[in-house]
Amino acid sequence: MRTKLIAVLVVAGLAAPVMADDNTALMAELRRLADRVEALEKQNREMEKALASERLSENEPELATRVKAVEVEVDAIKGPATKLGEALDGVKVEGSLTAVGQSIGAHGTASGQDESRYNYRGDVTFSLPLGSIGNNEGKFFTHFRLGQGNGVGLRPTYTSTPNTTAFETAAGPDDSFAILAQAWYQLRMPLNYGVRKEDAREHLSFTVGKIDPFVFFDQNSAADDESTKFLNNVFVHNPLLDSGGDIGADAHGFQPGALAKYENSAQKGGEWALSLGAFVPDTGANFSGSTRASLVIGQAEMNTRLNFLPGTWRAYAWTNSRARNYDGIQRRNTGWGISADQKVLDDLTLFGRYGHHTAGHVLFDRAITAGAELEGTRWGRSADSIGLAFGKLRTSNDFRRDSLTADADGDSVADYGYAANGSEKQTEVYYRFKLNDAIELTPNLQWIRDPGGNNSADAIRVSGVRAKVEF
Repeated sequence: MRTKLIAVLVVAGLAAPVMADDNTALMAELRRLADRVEALEKQNREMEKALASERLSENEPELATRVKAVEVEVDAIKGPATKLGEALDGVKVEGSLTAVGQSIGAHGTASGQDESRYNYRGDVTFSLPLGSIGNNEGKFFTHFRLGQGNGVGLRPTYTSTPNTTAFETAAGPDDSFAILAQAWYQLRMPLNYGVRKEDAREHLSFTVGKIDPFVFFDQNSAADDESTKFLNNVFVHNPLLDSGGDIGADAHGFQPGALAKYENSAQKGGEWALSLGAFVPDTGANFSGSTRASLVIGQAEMNTRLNFLPGTWRAYAWTNSRARNYDGIQRRNTGWGISADQKVLDDLTLFGRYGHHTAGHVLFDRAITAGAELEGTRWGRSADSIGLAFGKLRTSNDFRRDSLTADADGDSVADYGYAANGSEKQTEVYYRFKLNDAIELTPNLQWIRDPGGNNSADAIRVSGVRAKVEF
């Protein structure tokens, strides 16, 4: 036992110098690490101080100089992009190209021969904010249109065209010049709001420029766009205004004018509005004649809910003191109309229009159109839709009397030469295939019975297809 104790003491005595050497080395390493940490902290303080200033200095760390150089380069790249983004904020650009092909038999054409015609139309619109006056916001809208092809030529009918997309300038079929279709400025003012103008539930807007009046009057969610829905003009707008000519627009459907609109959205689902517009018709519409605003039109509209499904009713009245009648004489034409659209099921929308002339020598003085649009949800094609519409244009008493002898151009040859003793009736059906988000393909069929009120004339059948690309 004694021998073992002596051995342990000897070993401990020999190990003591070794442990002392290890402790000394460890302390030296810790001092070196502390010095390095202090140096790094000092370097970081110098870096932060250098980066706090945008100025370059030869005394600052090299890394700080490099970081500042990179920041300068990034700002140089971001600067123009930021300015461009700010400049384009609120700018909206839309465009589309629509092409239509139609065929019609010889019995329905003015030429007396079978006709197949194609046309295309391109539309590009720009909408951008244009200054503000206090809390009132301004907007500028412009619309360019080009195209070729006038479509098939019908023998006398009350509908102005079975293809409302047809567009061609006076330059002729060999050219496709673009025109400035619309260019107008709108100032929109919030009314009766508290702290924020965004909380306003009433607005007053003023619009002036070259305008398509149907953008602001006689709208209809199911029947007002010939590029996606019905092609026959009687189903695109109120027939008394467009096909009948009371609107008095230029050859392409546009005219200078101004309008005011009051909007009230205090009740959700029961929003309503009042509009009043004055437009320059006849030769003034294409800036070649008097600029007197002879067409005045007013409209009241209200949103509705039927079983929580949206709809809109619009009632309007107009007077045009320079309307051109079928006998070639300018008179004051007046009338009123209704345009309504209402969802009755989640996938079914019904629509209708009625027009009633109260003054003027016109071809037809009553017009009623109605129809439906059914979405393709039921057969697994929710983006597709089927449209079906019917119309009836009643021959006016004046034209019934004068249709055999009317000679507006004074060439001693009757302009119409038949007895208009009936009402023209139209039917149109289409199926719109939505191929993707940008492309649509729409076969279309039309029938026109008793064309021009001539109940002894053969019915006209028009078949066609429409393709549209939009962006």
